[in-house]
Amino acid sequence: MAASTESYARGGASAEGRIRRRVRGLRLVTGTVAACFRYRVTGLAAEAAFFALVSLPPLLLGLVGTLGYLTNFFGSETVEAVRRAILTASATVLADRSVDQVVAPTLKSVLAGGRPDIISVGFLIALWAGSRALNVYVDTITIAYGLAGHRGIIRTRILSFSLYVVGLVLGIVLLPLVVAGPSLVERALPEAADPLLLLYWPVVVLLSVAFLTSLYHLSVPVRTPWWRDLPGAVLALLMWLFGSFLLRAYLTAAVTGGSAAYGSLGAPVAVLFWLYVTALAVLIGAALNAEIDRMWPYPATARARGLEADDPLNDPHENPLTAGRPEQ
Repeated sequence: MAASTESYARGGASAEGRIRRRVRGLRLVTGTVAACFRYRVTGLAAEAAFFALVSLPPLLLGLVGTLGYLTNFFGSETVEAVRRAILTASATVLADRSVDQVVAPTLKSVLAGGRPDIISVGFLIALWAGSRALNVYVDTITIAYGLAGHRGIIRTRILSFSLYVVGLVLGIVLLPLVVAGPSLVERALPEAADPLLLLYWPVVVLLSVAFLTSLYHLSVPVRTPWWRDLPGAVLALLMWLFGSFLLRAYLTAAVTGGSAAYGSLGAPVAVLFWLYVTALAVLIGAALNAEIDRMWPYPATARARGLEADDPLNDPHENPLTAGRPEQ
């Protein structure tokens, strides 16, 4: 009898634990959705996408101009692969005549030995627009954590600028490797090419998650463990993949269906849509991380918000006196 009573109590406790976990999961989802509406992530994603689009042409010119000085380092075949990729992408946006008479000669001149004028002007414009797009991310992540005011405007701009410069340096190094990576592996290690190529995309995914996690980690004014930002990075990557798939399906249907809704602006609009999906995924991932920190606060962020990390009544999701009030 005692054994059956103990078994019944254990089963009841297990069921209660499952219910609590489901309730917490539901609160996490609803809290994340509410945070997205509260901080207008759709509008902020549009702002970030616009500045990212503005920064793309001068950024690409600046990167290509830099590659002209690094031909000996990367090799002529890698630089040629980058040139072909740029021409292919340009052909989807511009007319064939513009590609043949403007883009191709410019690339040939730049890649022949570098163009300091293109590098300087292109990077100046790209630095302004690109760092402005990153500033949207940094500022929104800070506000989502309830830590607005802990980092001033100047420090926020410096951080955004620094992150963008680091991204440019990584882009200069990684762009040729991403474009020509599989062919380089096949030439360097022909016997082990097949197993290594199987690892190509998993490595790209892991690096993408690490990059997003680092962006979230550095954007929070208070230092927290790096791993705490992993959930938002994984969600952002999954949403980006899903959103890109839906966008591709929509654009393919629009083109194959004979629709001329966008006309000659179809490719630039597609790029803008894709940048918007990217920005939206990043901001939703940030909202998830912020909501996790509110439900299970880290001591440093709790103190910065004026809360006690070990006091559950300070969590607006657990305190019935504050659950219905808007957060300040």
